[in-house]
Amino acid sequence: MADHIDLNYKGVNYKFPLVQGSENEAAIDIKTLRAQTGLITLDPGFKNTGSCKSEITFLDGEEGVLRYRGYSIEDLANNSSFIEVAYLLIFGDLPKVDQLNKFEDDIRDYALVDEDFKIILKSFPKSAHPMGILSSLTSALIAFNPSWVDINSEKDFHEAIIMLLAKFPVLASWTHRKMKGLPLNYPNYDLSYTENLAHMMFRMPNKEFKASPTLVGALNKLLILHADHEQNCSTSTV
Repeated sequence: MADHIDLNYKGVNYKFPLVQGSENEAAIDIKTLRAQTGLITLDPGFKNTGSCKSEITFLDGEEGVLRYRGYSIEDLANNSSFIEVAYLLIFGDLPKVDQLNKFEDDIRDYALVDEDFKIILKSFPKSAHPMGILSSLTSALIAFNPSWVDINSEKDFHEAIIMLLAKFPVLASWTHRKMKGLPLNYPNYDLSYTENLAHMMFRMPNKEFKASPTLVGALNKLLILHADHEQNCSTSTV
């Protein structure tokens, strides 16, 4: 395959490199097109445009193909937990048993949020949009843990990931309960990640709750399908 294509415009020849994707797709790198020629491209719906290079997600909407780190979404949705897939996306491969157990235990250890979050939550009307509430609560996490994260520190990076994964289900469930006018639930250390989310969202104080396998399975698949929010669920994709 040639390493570039030629574009002749107003008698001047310009060269633009060809790049190859992770599954041998060919693409033209036109990032210098405007700077070199003054031209821009018109591509309604971005049907001919790749937004970036990604080592995480391969996406072909026309063929219904979605892969995370080379694993098909069908295999992951049918055979893996959301936490396994989160580990895959973050660290590059599916975890071994001991790695998964430690990852899950670390998440459980950080699952509680400061009680003052209830004060923030109480300030929102029940009519507020859930994404507005959830984004505000997520942003407020920095106020309760103001230390900065050194992105070059493996320890800092790992701890930031753990804390966000641990606390987000609590904030999401509290947002849901706020809209429904229901009392807030706390995480249960003995439950899996997805079971815990179902427990916090749907348990009523006046009766015992055990999430059905159907509900937990559906939540698990939904979380896996939405796990990569940069490509698969991005604004550009939509």
